Amino acid sequence: MDIIQLVGLGLVAAVLILVIREQKPLFAFLLAAFTGLYVFLALAGRIEEVIAMLQRLADRSGIPGIYLETVLKIIGIAYIAEFGAQIVRDAGQESVASKIEAAGRVFILVLAIPIIGVIIETVIGMLPEGG
Repeated sequence: MDIIQLVGLGLVAAVLILVIREQKPLFAFLLAAFTGLYVFLALAGRIEEVIAMLQRLADRSGIPGIYLETVLKIIGIAYIAEFGAQIVRDAGQESVASKIEAAGRVFILVLAIPIIGVIIETVIGMLPEGG
């Protein structure tokens, strides 16, 4: 599915949501959530292509797979947390959306700690001994 189709779907869904929201707010919310989920799933194939390309580049450059895997997990967490927060915002729950975003940041920090540790060890290893 190309971008024109996804934008068209989004516009049609937006108009339907605006029309339905007054009479059936729950149905309007469900329509928004399912439209967002459909767009997200439609992009899954494209995301797989990007991941495969990054994997090839990492293999050629000699970067250990664990680093690429961790970065991809971090990106995935960011997208999923943002997607979830936006759906909750659509339901009018800003406070819960903020909590989802905070949880995403914590998960990202937990995954990033080993990479940060390697960077710090590398910098320390480049410093002259003794001082």
